[in-house]
Amino acid sequence: MSIIELKPLTKRQQEIFDFILECMAANGAPPTRVEIAEHFGFRSPNAAEDHLKALHKKGHIELRSGTSRGIFICEEARSGTILGIENPEFSSAAGANIDPGIAVIGDVAAGAPIFASQHVQQYVKVDQSLFSDSADFLLKVRGDSMINVGIFERDLLAIKKADTAKDNEIVVARIDDDVTVKRYQRHGATVSLIAENDDYDPIEVDLQTQSFAIEGVVVGLIRQGL
Repeated sequence: MSIIELKPLTKRQQEIFDFILECMAANGAPPTRVEIAEHFGFRSPNAAEDHLKALHKKGHIELRSGTSRGIFICEEARSGTILGIENPEFSSAAGANIDPGIAVIGDVAAGAPIFASQHVQQYVKVDQSLFSDSADFLLKVRGDSMINVGIFERDLLAIKKADTAKDNEIVVARIDDDVTVKRYQRHGATVSLIAENDDYDPIEVDLQTQSFAIEGVVVGLIRQGL
């Protein structure tokens, strides 16, 4: 994965970046161009778009067409680091006081890292005391393979990053290029990923011949309204 080098922001660009973080923290979603223009007194949303393009060019955000609101905070900017070294300008201006919340990971493309910034759909504020352990991200559920334990389509699973798990824990696992949520069991050199739906057979993984990794362990669940 390539490392994006963050470039310094002007005062106005930093203010707009901070405003985006504030909206994510308060609303769970970035602002629209109109909201940015109104907040800063720009004459039209086009002025807001110009500033967003500058933030995109400097590596702090990613702009994507065809996506609701279409503004994503780049991971390097969100963590306030450049090449592993703390970025004082970002930390003092935004990261020190603004917590955008927990990232919601949506559809994960085959072969792509689950934590890649392009998979982050939004950030939400969550009371971590609701979970059995602290969560690092939320994963949107697709499909019905875990319905017998109350995990349904569109639910948000609270995931703690981990590369190991105990037998019978529900995990996010990667098999070759595919990511799945299943109950984990290991028997020597074989891993069974068990669905909680009688319509699905267990997935048997031969650790000697297949690529397998645990990405995280489920520590809680949030049910989204339909």
